[in-house]
Amino acid sequence: MFDKEYDVIVVGAGHAGSEAAAVSANMGSSTLLVTMNLETIGQMSCNPAMGGIAKGQIVREIDALGGLSGIVSDKSAIQFKMLNQSKGPAMWSPRTQNDRMRFSEEWRMQLEAIPLLDFYQEMVSGLVIEDNKVVGVRTSLGIEIRSKAVVLTNGTFLNGLIHIGDKQFGGGRAGERASIGITGQLVDLGFESGRMKTGTPPRVDGRSLDYTKMEPQPGDAVTSKFSYSNLTTSLKSQRDCHMTYTSPEVHNLLREGFDRSPMFNGRIKSLGPRYCPSIEDKIDRFADKDRHQLFVEPEGWNTCEVYVNGFSTSLPEDVQFKALRSVVGFEKVKFFRPGYAIEYDYFPPTQLKHTLETKLIDGLYFAGQINGTTGYEEAASQGLMAGINAVRKIREEEPFILKRDEAYIGVLVDDLITKGTEEPYRMFTSRAEYRTLLRQDNADLRLTPRAVELGIVTDEALKRVERKATESEKMVQFLRDTSYDFKEMNNLLVAKGSKEVTQNDKLFKVFSRPQVNLKDIKTISQVQDYLLNNDLDDDILEQVEVHVKYAGYIAKEKDNADKLHRLENVKIPSDYDFKSIKSLSYEAREKLTAIQPATVSQASRISGVSPSDISVLLVHMGR
Repeated sequence: MFDKEYDVIVVGAGHAGSEAAAVSANMGSSTLLVTMNLETIGQMSCNPAMGGIAKGQIVREIDALGGLSGIVSDKSAIQFKMLNQSKGPAMWSPRTQNDRMRFSEEWRMQLEAIPLLDFYQEMVSGLVIEDNKVVGVRTSLGIEIRSKAVVLTNGTFLNGLIHIGDKQFGGGRAGERASIGITGQLVDLGFESGRMKTGTPPRVDGRSLDYTKMEPQPGDAVTSKFSYSNLTTSLKSQRDCHMTYTSPEVHNLLREGFDRSPMFNGRIKSLGPRYCPSIEDKIDRFADKDRHQLFVEPEGWNTCEVYVNGFSTSLPEDVQFKALRSVVGFEKVKFFRPGYAIEYDYFPPTQLKHTLETKLIDGLYFAGQINGTTGYEEAASQGLMAGINAVRKIREEEPFILKRDEAYIGVLVDDLITKGTEEPYRMFTSRAEYRTLLRQDNADLRLTPRAVELGIVTDEALKRVERKATESEKMVQFLRDTSYDFKEMNNLLVAKGSKEVTQNDKLFKVFSRPQVNLKDIKTISQVQDYLLNNDLDDDILEQVEVHVKYAGYIAKEKDNADKLHRLENVKIPSDYDFKSIKSLSYEAREKLTAIQPATVSQASRISGVSPSDISVLLVHMGR
């Protein structure tokens, strides 16, 4: 049946698996994507949205590297918002509401268009291991499929257990069976495993809701998109979301079911995502608050199904229903299905290298929730990196590793590998030390040249990026070199409530004022002449504005990043004996031995390793 050996087998077809399979095949490697259900490729298991704070930056980075999440999101979007526009550009984060069915369909169409990618519907129950190297997978029907590398992206399916009140049953997602066999084999091979939980809210019938009692949440008047390519376009029409609130009455009704809640009666012992708690957890932890926001999100263009964001719960279905009917606008609500919690196996990611290859088994890669993360975007980025590195390993090429100052993806992977996680890991802008460098607007400038080197994207994409860089630098220099007429400028400054100028000066200087924006500076005659003679896209002008206003911050972060690179360049041998260095603290010896950092910089980020430990380490390494 399978008479060929694949280069790469990807297990699981969620966000991580889809990106891993796509990039592996697009790089020229024969790839097999094995999933338990071909109908749910790229399924949005939780909310029908992509991006958001820090997550939107990740989607843009994936797109810049030749991944498909941005394209799929754009093609299935029903609403677009750029979040945090009242703050600096380091915080701007794109987000789309998506049509759940179209999203999955678009992923399937994108994957089926890749010539070197094959598909197979079956449950993988085990790995084929020879001499500590993975050489294939074994399915529940006993079929053995050989490969040179395997990427596991099992999501919440590994021994998944669904909880609704006092009921529980096996499953990786509502209506789908759990995956069994892999965890036991990996533990027998020496891997450490753990349990995590996540949850989802009820899905309801939008026809039963009274939207006139809720606050409309429209998309941006001027929309953008995720993908830098010309394969997608921004939205011309959008669907509104809505917002309503819980109340003390709702909270009291929910509390009546706490004794039947698996969260509070001890049936669920694993940790859930701290930053996306269930409604019962919010009521318990924030007892002083008399209401919580609920975002009412349509599941698509035409369906009446609605996602009740903010009401994630594992309470009994009768308690969920009774409480939700007390929410304003939900008085006549009809359920499509109740919310539930799900427990699943994961493997602490300190057992991985920065390539996402396991330290124990050669050629075996983990990506997504199997590594303890939560979120579509975090999973997709790991799948992309695992797929790239699996191919490069097969070809005996240097691994592809992004540094913390190069991408949010680099921060994500480094945090997982270096610090590990005991609760579902979610990306935030605050996790990145260099977030002024890692903006959503410049992901293509940062990463597309790297993707061209990897052979993932075409030279055409590189030409577009080079033009963006060149033209934005030229205009910045124009602003530095060109003087304005102070009388003309004062007309603008008075209108903006900014201090007037007394003499002619450079455009750059006045444009750097916080009150003066790009729209304002376009009214100045010299700028109008420049734009008339130079056909510049909006993304180029955005680069110019960011560079002018944040030049000092950007320069400072680049300087700090350069200092970090000095320690990144100090490599630590893979078999280094940390326990022999008695002048290291006991905790440092234990942590360094367990994690085996590849560089002194990585060692410095390990919890429990102090600056004095790093000094000792540098001395022992002859530095």
